[in-house]
Amino acid sequence: MNWSALEALLSGVNKYSTVFGRIWLSMVFVFRVLVFVVAAQRVWGDDSKDFVCNTAQPGCANVCYDSIFPISHIRLWALQLIFVTCPSLMVVGHVKYREKKDTQFTNSHKGTHLYANPGKKRGGLWWTYLVSLIFKAGFDAGFLYILHYVYKGFDMPRLSKCSLEPCPNTVDCYISRPTEKKIFTIFMVVSSAICILMCICEMIYLICKRFQKLLKRKAESDRRMFAQNHEMAPLAAPRSVFRSRSSIRVDPTVSIQNLSNVKAEESIETKVT
Repeated sequence: MNWSALEALLSGVNKYSTVFGRIWLSMVFVFRVLVFVVAAQRVWGDDSKDFVCNTAQPGCANVCYDSIFPISHIRLWALQLIFVTCPSLMVVGHVKYREKKDTQFTNSHKGTHLYANPGKKRGGLWWTYLVSLIFKAGFDAGFLYILHYVYKGFDMPRLSKCSLEPCPNTVDCYISRPTEKKIFTIFMVVSSAICILMCICEMIYLICKRFQKLLKRKAESDRRMFAQNHEMAPLAAPRSVFRSRSSIRVDPTVSIQNLSNVKAEESIETKVT
């Protein structure tokens, strides 16, 4: 398998990843792909050839080997690496789609851009990135469960007993270099667990950062509303005072009655004199 082509394809994900995403990608290619290609394939290269059972019955060793190793560790890890790295292509494909859409928009609107930065994790791209992290962590966890379920743990026994047909009775079977294979199995399991942890940390980081932006926007909008209300309050006060003053009215009949009384008194005084 050409792992260098996959590495070259996924290297562009670094431009759109966070710090945890870059650590995850380094873990995958340095501690998993490189170890898988350089060492693990050579360790498991002779597993079927050097599998020995203490019987000369034809077909017994093949049946026992198939029972003890339903699927080779190498092939299982190869499938795991393919499934784990494929969700990152969702992000690359979404960014390429944005770039193409932005180019079409720029050509039709005379230089105006639709996206200021197509690789910015906003809107749909943020959800695509989050879903890719869920898929990566889920695939890693699923393959770890399959490995544990198929081999009844992560141990590599030195002696395995087999009593399947065409074996004449219960025979003892031995695999080659069990300690070395056990070490590589534990190393790959720990590397997968660390990658799952990196994906979980990156999901928490993205969600917390999103909530922080939402809270910041809400605080800014509240601050603007408060400033607008504070600026409009002094302008509204004189109107209210004017309205309160204009609402108080004096009864004009009181002054007219007083004037009539004064005139009546003056006329009586003039008659008396």
